[in-house]
Amino acid sequence: MPAAIPPPPADHGGTVPGSVAGSGARSVGAAVERFLSSLRTVTTRGNYAHTLARLTAVTGPQRPVAGLTPDDYAATMAPWDSAAAATWNRHLSALTSFTTWAQRQDLLETNPARRLERRTPARRGDRAIPATRLEMLFTDTAHALRDRVLWRLLYETAARAEEILCLNIEDLDTEFRRARVTSKGGALEYVHWATATARLLPRLLAGRIAGPVFLADRRAPTSGPRAPAAADLCPTTRRGRLSYPRAEHLFKTATAELDPHGQGWTLHQLRHSALQHLAEAGRTAPELQAKSRHQHLGSLGRYVRLGEETSARITAEHDPAAQRRTR
Repeated sequence: MPAAIPPPPADHGGTVPGSVAGSGARSVGAAVERFLSSLRTVTTRGNYAHTLARLTAVTGPQRPVAGLTPDDYAATMAPWDSAAAATWNRHLSALTSFTTWAQRQDLLETNPARRLERRTPARRGDRAIPATRLEMLFTDTAHALRDRVLWRLLYETAARAEEILCLNIEDLDTEFRRARVTSKGGALEYVHWATATARLLPRLLAGRIAGPVFLADRRAPTSGPRAPAAADLCPTTRRGRLSYPRAEHLFKTATAELDPHGQGWTLHQLRHSALQHLAEAGRTAPELQAKSRHQHLGSLGRYVRLGEETSARITAEHDPAAQRRTR
């Protein structure tokens, strides 16, 4: 007698376990995890993770993605209601990117972000921080060594804060004073620092040879929702990577007394200040592009507008009649 054929597995809605359309992946927690793992750029993944962790906390990890509402998104964004426009827009971009991905995966039919709008940053004129005040900040030993190294490195490299916070010790080339970063578009590029950073880096690393360059103050949890990924954990100290929100908070707090407006400055202003100071020192737009790694020269227009006097001087120096008279 032939062996009995085992019955087919129970029908769970016609899905395959582990697929994107599976019942497990339809929960907010699982969908967020899948979305983040689909992002190739480390800096983008790190930025989005903070916002989406807030979404998961608001809804609960088991909430079906299909049930997300505008109220859920509004509650997620509530902590940044009074934040700067750039901060609000950064978190909103994370939500809208997740929404677009979920819709492509047939997990979500509506747009829970439809009531939220991007904000226009206020234009406050020159956002560059005076060099004298930066030097006061960099040399003030009341601030932690880690923070002073981070601030100097951001200024001397004119790099984006996300790029520097994602650095691992293995990315550093101390002999040539450079580091390999993953740029905004995902390309691998090099940024360069000067003597002040070179003198401080060995003190910060203190013999560590692997793991994140900039570490959080406390040891990271080994389990639970706040446990960091292995790549974000120092193998020596067991401390996690310093996050962008924490680094931004520390910088704004430290600079509140130096800022005439009393609000404190942002980490991005260090990049802006570096480029502005280089432009004032006479560096050309192509040189600024090499330093900042902007893709388009047009993005550097704000730094090279030197005014009417410069236009008049250039015209006079290249006047053919004036050149004939000097011969």
